[in-house]
Amino acid sequence: MGKYTKADVIEEAHKLAEKMANVEEIDRFKQLEAKLNDNNKIQSSIKKIKALQKQAVNFQAYGKHEALKKVEAEIDRLQAEIDEIPVVQEFKESQVVINDLLQLVTNTLAREITNEVIRSTGGDILAGETGSSKNNHHCS
Repeated sequence: MGKYTKADVIEEAHKLAEKMANVEEIDRFKQLEAKLNDNNKIQSSIKKIKALQKQAVNFQAYGKHEALKKVEAEIDRLQAEIDEIPVVQEFKESQVVINDLLQLVTNTLAREITNEVIRSTGGDILAGETGSSKNNHHCS
């Protein structure tokens, strides 16, 4: 196996990102996001929530606890209303699927890098020891 530069690795990461951006799960996410953005009811509720969040920050800053409670309750109500919309539920499920996919790729990369370091140093993958670590145990 040849030597690679940091730039080579970054280039391969870009290629992997491009491939991942076109997997079925990401396409589904993009479709759902477009539906959310086109849904006037959802967009209106999101705008209301953002405005209420600004009010909440002000009420908190000025110690207006009763007003803050009312605003927070309204934010919760609007959020629950949005969460009941099927496309929102699908979108959130899609986010979980994508996060799981990203976690899988990240964990696979980390594991394979570790295994390659172990292999390249003549270590023991099953024991999780590099060659230098293995050799140091025998010298003691």
